[in-house]
Amino acid sequence: MAKVDLHLHSSVSDGVLSPAGVVDKAARLGLTAIALTDHDNVDGIAPATEAASRYPSLTFIPGVEISTDIEDGEVHLLGYFVDYNNDEFRTKLNAMVESRISRAQKMITRLKELGFAVEWERVKEIAGPGSIGRPHIAQALLEKGYISDFQEAFSRFLAFNGPAYVHRDKMTPEDAIMLIISAGGIPVLAHPLSKGNRDPEKLVREMVKAGLAGLEAHYKDYSPEDRKMLVRLAGKYHLIATGGSDYHGLNDSTEVMMGEAGVPPEVIDNLFKLAGKR
Repeated sequence: MAKVDLHLHSSVSDGVLSPAGVVDKAARLGLTAIALTDHDNVDGIAPATEAASRYPSLTFIPGVEISTDIEDGEVHLLGYFVDYNNDEFRTKLNAMVESRISRAQKMITRLKELGFAVEWERVKEIAGPGSIGRPHIAQALLEKGYISDFQEAFSRFLAFNGPAYVHRDKMTPEDAIMLIISAGGIPVLAHPLSKGNRDPEKLVREMVKAGLAGLEAHYKDYSPEDRKMLVRLAGKYHLIATGGSDYHGLNDSTEVMMGEAGVPPEVIDNLFKLAGKR
């Protein structure tokens, strides 16, 4: 049976495996199609593409996940088939990576003020060559014994409007959609039921006007009822219902494994058809 996963992260952003490691693991697990969607970063696409060339039965789609802000939370946009060599696209993403560094430093300062000191150098070591994100700060907190698991880092400190949360330089969902389209990509709303997205249909309706083409309906731990609702919502607005595990490789004993999000294989045909039309 075909196994598809269109939401995977590597060490280029906040995942554990290298881009090639993500591809190798997907091949070992028998996946037939994957997309690498690192946060605000496409540096992993070239090595992942090279790795994927070793597996004729594995379809690889270049992607990205762009973080944006709305009034009461965050919205993430996935971009598929992006031209990762597009200079303007890379320049804007690089600016967001620099913003992540500044933001992480401010979060560490806030944590220190709260009595939970972690070292910037250690956070950089944890992040490695990838862009620094909240999971790397969470790992530093865990190593210090301040928390018992990753979820606690977010629920106590790092979640939206938490005591150590710091806003990024803002990009709106509409900005991200236009940026993805400018790089030849297909923009898809990631995990539309995330905290802060209180009215997913209102959000979708506004984003469709900007060029939204898909909706991540088959997302890791969404219930069957949630998935049915989101598939209906996608159909109402003529969007592709995509999906993925959002796999980071942080803890294989508790994290939904890549390929296990229950993404229908026909999603790949739908994406390629739309990419061909564009």
